[in-house]
Amino acid sequence: MLYYLSLLTHLDQLAFFRLFKYLTFRSGGAVITALFFSFIVNGALIRWLKVKQGRGQPIRSDGPERHIVEKQGTPTMGGLLILLPWVVSTLLWANLSNQYVWIVLFVSLAYGALGFADDYLKVTRRSSDGVSGVVRLGIEFSVALAATAAIMRLEDPNLIGTLTVPFFKTLLIPFGLFFIVVGGFVIAGAANAVNFTDGLDGLAIVPVMIAAATFILIAYLVGNVNFAKYLEIIYVAGTGELAVFLAALVGAGLGFLWYNAPPAMVFMGDTGSLPLGGALGAVAVAVKHEVVLAIVGGLFVLETVSVIVQVISFKMTGKRVFRMAPIHHHYEQLGWREPTIVIRFWIVAVVLALIGLATLKLR
Repeated sequence: MLYYLSLLTHLDQLAFFRLFKYLTFRSGGAVITALFFSFIVNGALIRWLKVKQGRGQPIRSDGPERHIVEKQGTPTMGGLLILLPWVVSTLLWANLSNQYVWIVLFVSLAYGALGFADDYLKVTRRSSDGVSGVVRLGIEFSVALAATAAIMRLEDPNLIGTLTVPFFKTLLIPFGLFFIVVGGFVIAGAANAVNFTDGLDGLAIVPVMIAAATFILIAYLVGNVNFAKYLEIIYVAGTGELAVFLAALVGAGLGFLWYNAPPAMVFMGDTGSLPLGGALGAVAVAVKHEVVLAIVGGLFVLETVSVIVQVISFKMTGKRVFRMAPIHHHYEQLGWREPTIVIRFWIVAVVLALIGLATLKLR
């Protein structure tokens, strides 16, 4: 919205508003606005969630025993603390004529609504079972497929239906219309991967912010014809505006972390994890860096793989590979303290982000 102030620069006395056309300025403004808005509303939102939920998020009986004692009564649906500042800041600072912005907002809000419904059913039923798995996956993939199709309609004809491969300058794998399925898998898969990771205080939100910050730079470079040409990466016109969207995510994430730091005053729940992961997946599809997302978000991939391996191993052999899945619970069972696990996983996320950024030049 504030972007349109840059159109007033034909008046000398309003030349200051020229700043609002620059992505860097608006991205910085989006971070600060989302963070400021978070501090204004998040405390009241947590109090409201406590009143409405009473006993808070139901704790899995098959999870770590200490969670039943230490985390009982903590409210969930904390994703609202992220979504509200994130969306408000995006609408305030982004160029709203950019269709990529509306596509990623659609994914985020649709997944947020699904996550809210899932959390609501868990709280009201006092059970860890929410929306049925079939319905949930059906909605996730429907949204993801629709978003991918919309993104493909905006792409250059030479890029439609192709998958870029990091470390190679011009290698494009053609999928044609099947890329709708590939993109849908990336978006829905990212959403569920973040959901699996959200199991300890602060564990999911910081790696999400690290990945988002990484993709702020990637979106800015991919959307700038000069930088894209210099780095010999794919240029996708219009995607630079997604840097503002991701910057708002980082600001909202910082505001949420203030209350989610151990011991957490609120859990993000599916209301937060699904839209955060879905947004990262949608941005990765838009900027043609789907494989890089798997590198930058390698921690989320690891968490997901640990669940898949555990399920397959138990069904086929009756034995478990890990003491408990996802893998962060495995380390809990080994005796690691929660802050140790969380901070070490953050370090892994930083290293993976640096590797992902290195792919921009190593081509």
